[in-house]
Amino acid sequence: MAARFGIHGIAMLGAVLMLSACGGGGKEPRLLNIRSQSRAPDEFTVLPTKPLQLPENLASLPEPTPGGSNITDPTPEADAVAALGGNPAALARTGIARSNGGLVSYASRFGTSSSIRQTLAAEDLEYRRDNDGRLLERVFNVNVYFRAYAPMSLDQYAELERWRRAGARTVGAPPEGVISDN
Repeated sequence: MAARFGIHGIAMLGAVLMLSACGGGGKEPRLLNIRSQSRAPDEFTVLPTKPLQLPENLASLPEPTPGGSNITDPTPEADAVAALGGNPAALARTGIARSNGGLVSYASRFGTSSSIRQTLAAEDLEYRRDNDGRLLERVFNVNVYFRAYAPMSLDQYAELERWRRAGARTVGAPPEGVISDN
């Protein structure tokens, strides 16, 4: 009787473990596991800020925007440009550069969608939920990113050959198998 209980106990434990691994709890699927599993603080996420200063004119302060920049945020590129005698304001992106105007107008010739980022994010979430990997990959925290998106990736060597057959001049490429995708 004790041996039979032991086998049943092991089977029950295995079933419980399998069922607990199946439940996602409604969480967003993770294909690329790059976060540290440690609960220790990450020293690279702590950034020094500029010292607080009271501006001469409080009306000149910008309106606060969620997710926007703060005047005490570090700006190493702008600080370097200013130190070398340049204009740090030239680094601020203010719309589309004139040199890219033709490309943008050609790409948007059939119209654009203002909600494309939200649409793509929702479609990608649905795709990741459908392709979240196998059970053992999730249990052992295996990276399934490259395998999940493999059907969407371009076969670079087949595309290179297609362009060469069409007579287009192409750059050299490393032989197949020299560079691995994952």
